[in-house]
Amino acid sequence: MKKRILAMLLAGTMVFGLAACGGGDDKKPEASNPPAAAGVAKEDLKVGFVHIGDEGDMGYTYNMVLGVKEMQKNLGLSDDQIITKYNVTEDEKCADALNELVDAGCQIVFATSFGFGDYVTAAARENPEVQFCHATGFQAHEAGLDNLHNCFASIYEGRYLAGIAAGMKAKEMGNPKLGYVGAYPFAEVISGYTAFYLGAKSVYPDVTMDVIYTNTWNDANLESQTAEALINRGCGVVSQHSDSTGPATMAEKMGKFQVGYNADMISAAPGASLISTRIDWGIYFTEAVQAVLDGTEIPMDWSKGYADGAVLMTALNEDIAAEGTKEAIEAAEAGIKDGSQQVFAGPLKGVNSNGDTLELAEGESFAESDVAGGKTSAPYFDYIVEGVTVVSDQ
Repeated sequence: MKKRILAMLLAGTMVFGLAACGGGDDKKPEASNPPAAAGVAKEDLKVGFVHIGDEGDMGYTYNMVLGVKEMQKNLGLSDDQIITKYNVTEDEKCADALNELVDAGCQIVFATSFGFGDYVTAAARENPEVQFCHATGFQAHEAGLDNLHNCFASIYEGRYLAGIAAGMKAKEMGNPKLGYVGAYPFAEVISGYTAFYLGAKSVYPDVTMDVIYTNTWNDANLESQTAEALINRGCGVVSQHSDSTGPATMAEKMGKFQVGYNADMISAAPGASLISTRIDWGIYFTEAVQAVLDGTEIPMDWSKGYADGAVLMTALNEDIAAEGTKEAIEAAEAGIKDGSQQVFAGPLKGVNSNGDTLELAEGESFAESDVAGGKTSAPYFDYIVEGVTVVSDQ
């Protein structure tokens, strides 16, 4: 099962080769490199971050920066102890940024975009004295390096709850067609929009959903255009796995509705944005940096969810939300917290890009990001389920 999951991650969730950075065969051989037991004195600590965007996106990187600030406050670190590289592309510039942070004396480095994976793995292999933490990735599970770690949260739980808000609104409108702006056809994105769709379907069984990929994480104009294309296809409520507020503002412009990601988008589109879900990255950043200070182990895979406070919902826009939305979310929320509400629950059928099929009967469920079960912290649900249509173009 583990081999199948890793193969699925490699083949089904990526559209570009993992050989982008040259693999690492010509680098130092893999070795066991445990962190120093003595830890690091707080005054000597330096923490590095490599971000794909900047906080001006008001989405993904903005939310990451909120987590950095939370960690900094929790641990009492000064500004000069945090070294940040913004707007780093998923290519050799990532390798350069990682090397610069190592040269600056960082004992721990966080890389916050999926496409940084190869470069983070190579940097970890070359710098065994530095701890590297890669958000949304999976390579720590197979690299055999004690200083390489992956982290993500069970954001699919928040997506499901946000989908309830979308489903309630769609039902009120009498329009069962939802739209979704997806970044890439990766499991991270597919898992999220499937959870969103299933949340909507739980309160409005007639819903269907169209998905269009932008093939970029952050392009406000393209995200706006994609949302417009979805609305022109008849979608009354749109959501997104993309970094900007473009879909929210376009939905408002066109008199439709939107569900956001990473940040409360009501201020950007008060007449359209219903609710958002986000990850509280401050929890992980604090735990990982504290481990470096203490000289203790950082988990190879870290994933916490809604019950742990790692997945959050922003305030519901009650001015435009359908009647009963708050109560419907609260009912499902209780089940998410106590484990009685499974997101990927049967009956459910789907197929992934490899042709593998999923068929869950009533009472069965798919355990996403099951770290305790020996799987990666990154999402690996990559099935296109019945009722979801991936549109090939705009």
